[in-house]
Amino acid sequence: MPQQILPPSESWRRIDAWLATHAASEFALLDPPATPDEIRGAERILGARLPGDLAESLRCHNGVSTWTALLPEQSPLAVSGIVDRWQICMDVAAENEGLTPRPWEEEPWWHRLWVPWAESADGATQVIDRRPGPDTGRLGWAGHSGGGDFTNSWPDLATLLHAVAQALHDGGGVRGLHPYLTTQDGIWWDEEGCGELNGHPLRSAPIGLP
Repeated sequence: MPQQILPPSESWRRIDAWLATHAASEFALLDPPATPDEIRGAERILGARLPGDLAESLRCHNGVSTWTALLPEQSPLAVSGIVDRWQICMDVAAENEGLTPRPWEEEPWWHRLWVPWAESADGATQVIDRRPGPDTGRLGWAGHSGGGDFTNSWPDLATLLHAVAQALHDGGGVRGLHPYLTTQDGIWWDEEGCGELNGHPLRSAPIGLP
């Protein structure tokens, strides 16, 4: 049977419980829920409803107060960050013909139906693809010098959050990345067997709750 994917709110409940127990400093970086007015305001600017799993995630946490590695490769944006990133990318793409794929690339640099929801450590944007079709809702990366990248993309945000919660509570990794704790009890995701970060030791994160 296919694995049942938990809704974002349930995955966040599990992630929150683990962070509060094992990485309280990371848990403190998660902001309170977004308000309905904040979500509606973003939808007016983007000209469409936010993807359902993103809206549900934002109703759990309106992003984080500062960049954090509590998720494997992405730090969640607040509603204001989503809107700002979307507007900036739309403006840059319009000025540089970035809304049209170049002949040697499958994807444009940006598309108006991409919703930025998180960012990487190097400033790349993880987007949710709202274009109609069988791949709608998938996650991909945008904002690099080339076109958008949906290689080996997650099918949706709910599946990513489910995988993170499962790794923290049941063990294993998230597409080859495993959770570790730093000497300051911060969380870091890296390949199996990783022993240090910037010269400081890492220890494998505990599995589940006491």
